[in-house]
Amino acid sequence: MGPILTPIVIVGALGLVLGLVLAIAARVFAVKVNEKAEKIRECLPGANCGGCGYSGCDGYAAALADGRTDKTGLCSPGGHEVAQKVADVLGVEAGYARQMTAVVLCQGNSHNVKTKINYVGASSCKMATQLFGGPKNCTYGCLGFGDCVKACPYEAIFICGGIARIDPGKCKACRKCMSVCPRGLIELYPVNEKHTIVFCKNGDKGSDTRKACLQGCLACTRCVRICKNDAITITDNHAHIDSEKCTGCGACIPECPAGAINHLHL
Repeated sequence: MGPILTPIVIVGALGLVLGLVLAIAARVFAVKVNEKAEKIRECLPGANCGGCGYSGCDGYAAALADGRTDKTGLCSPGGHEVAQKVADVLGVEAGYARQMTAVVLCQGNSHNVKTKINYVGASSCKMATQLFGGPKNCTYGCLGFGDCVKACPYEAIFICGGIARIDPGKCKACRKCMSVCPRGLIELYPVNEKHTIVFCKNGDKGSDTRKACLQGCLACTRCVRICKNDAITITDNHAHIDSEKCTGCGACIPECPAGAINHLHL
């Protein structure tokens, strides 16, 4: 055998042996595929938002297939249609998928809040808030640079009057906007259900809030006193309404001197 042919044969033999070893290892260490989980995964929209409480669509599909949960209606982006498909795969009755929408809890538009500095940095809420708490007088409100707009895969968010607003008709409640808002101003609420909401998260005392925003919550407790259901409390210098106790009567709305409380109009 010539000096050139010998190494070729050796390399070929090694390749054959290693190929057999890899094939055997693939069989021995192969992860068994849960066919039920695969079928459920095909029903899910693939948003991987984590809104269901699991690590994306794969995690939710695995939990359903393994019996760790029987709630087929946890996928907000998919809604009732996906809940029905998942239920069909599992052979169970579909759970009610409550349609949710994200809401920006702020009324600090260009009319209600003035600017304190002329910001010329990166067009990012996260970046702007690191410079003296942002360019606006209110250091708790929406900055309006649109980090949430960029994060939304459904084009449901837009900037109006310097603050973010969300179209409930397009919103799939995927929570991606919630994760990027540096102020934590976005929360989820059910669609087509009457809710009374405090559109403010300012944590300053009333006098300071008034200086920062014309429609900021003053923590004056008038709404607390008027509520017959004990649904309103003052936390961190702003009012909070318990949606489980609130009947949506709206008695607190005209009582608020700042106009910080309103119904959720969807």
